[in-house]
Amino acid sequence: MARSDRFRHEAILYAGPDEFVAATAPVLHAAMERDEPVLVVVDQPKIALLRSALDSRADRIRFADMRMVGHNPARIIPEWRAFVDEHAGWRGTIHGIGEPIWSGRTPTELVECRHHEALLNLAFADDVSFCLQCPLDVAALPATVADEAHGTHPFLWRDGELRATNAHGRLDPARVFEDPLTDAPGQVKELEFDGRSLVGVRRLVARHAAAAGLDDAPLRDLVLAADELAANSVRHGGGSGTLRAWVDHDTVVCEVIDRGHIVDPLVGRRRPRPTDMGGRGLWMANQLCDLVQIRSMPGKTVVRLHKHRT
Repeated sequence: MARSDRFRHEAILYAGPDEFVAATAPVLHAAMERDEPVLVVVDQPKIALLRSALDSRADRIRFADMRMVGHNPARIIPEWRAFVDEHAGWRGTIHGIGEPIWSGRTPTELVECRHHEALLNLAFADDVSFCLQCPLDVAALPATVADEAHGTHPFLWRDGELRATNAHGRLDPARVFEDPLTDAPGQVKELEFDGRSLVGVRRLVARHAAAAGLDDAPLRDLVLAADELAANSVRHGGGSGTLRAWVDHDTVVCEVIDRGHIVDPLVGRRRPRPTDMGGRGLWMANQLCDLVQIRSMPGKTVVRLHKHRT
């Protein structure tokens, strides 16, 4: 890959393991020839495939397991940011290969993965010489996922050919908060709260999660995340809010609604600095929960927390 003077975000459409290696190994070979930094974040079977294809040279590449890094898609951008910042001042290309979308992702997770891909274009818009390629297994994923890649990636590889996608059809990162949320299935527990009743939020979440079968450690994580969001509602969302909780298959869900308005699409995806005065609550929620969905418009914000029972 030739050096680029701007951030390049490319999708790689492939079908099966052989095509994955054929599409990605040459990029890694070329980067190693130029001694350029590379981070590959895919699942462990694909890491093994690439290590085998690259032989001993694979030790020159940094690998990470996407099933760990990107279990919650909102945790991925901070990892790429740390990698890019580590190589600030590098005069060649910084390479990344990351596969956040895999077979088995739930429909809800796929929506948030699509948001993640769109937000990459905002998060790294000012980073020169960073090329991030996102493989997508068209043989294992719904056809809609490949179609949506045109709306989140400015460039797309297919059958060894690189094409620019239509900018007019691209998902605007500033509009990811506008996607509708699915309705809660079944019975919903609900509590109105303000600054004097935050203890009620913690109690309801703890009772709900315990009754749903959540183990102690994830239960504490969910309680802490919900408490942080409720406190944010009191401070920044009009002084009060509504907590809603339910169970969706194997997932315990808690939702906090208030009258605030979040305008930063990257909220919760930037690692807070010691000097930052806000933004820690949603960052913490993303670290504690399996998925966090944010929807916001003037006068109303909804943050939905997901915690898996297994």
